[in-house]
Amino acid sequence: MSHVLVVPQIVAAAAVDVGRIGASLAARNAAAAASTTALVSAAGDQVSAAIAALFSRHGQGYQALAKQVAAFQNQFVQTLSAGAGSYAAAEVASASPLETLLSRPLIGNGANATTPGGNGSDGGWLFGSGGDGAPGAPGQPGAPGQPGGNGGSAGLWGNGGLGGAGGSGGARGGNGVGTGGTAGASGVA
Repeated sequence: MSHVLVVPQIVAAAAVDVGRIGASLAARNAAAAASTTALVSAAGDQVSAAIAALFSRHGQGYQALAKQVAAFQNQFVQTLSAGAGSYAAAEVASASPLETLLSRPLIGNGANATTPGGNGSDGGWLFGSGGDGAPGAPGQPGAPGQPGGNGGSAGLWGNGGLGGAGGSGGARGGNGVGTGGTAGASGVA
């Protein structure tokens, strides 16, 4: 089974960026239209008139092509925006109603904390180990460090997450270590 990872917010931001690029190109093309599509011959002879007409036709051809590119770009922005909405809707639809009710999955390990002093996520109710707590941030001079985060609780079968170490203090030491998560029935605290 293949998996696709998409962050809808990034896709939506890309659509906005592509839209800005298109708007910038449209403004530049509009500014160049007058000076490239209606050239006046440099002299009154037939050669100058023919060259001016040739360059004017090329300018008009470019402007016609630029309109087609703008239409394609507009369609691309709409498709990206719709895709971001579709991915966001799929994420909402794939969230288990049971997980919403119980506030944690039935099976699966909890995520480790990533922010200083953050708590690890709880593991699944049946199977899963809790995520580890993150270490605390160091304290300012003369102040204690931030406490470490708590480890996440385990499910029925699994291990509680490890608590994060307390942050080092300024003039004095840190103020402790986070607590380990609750272990499952056959797990270890």
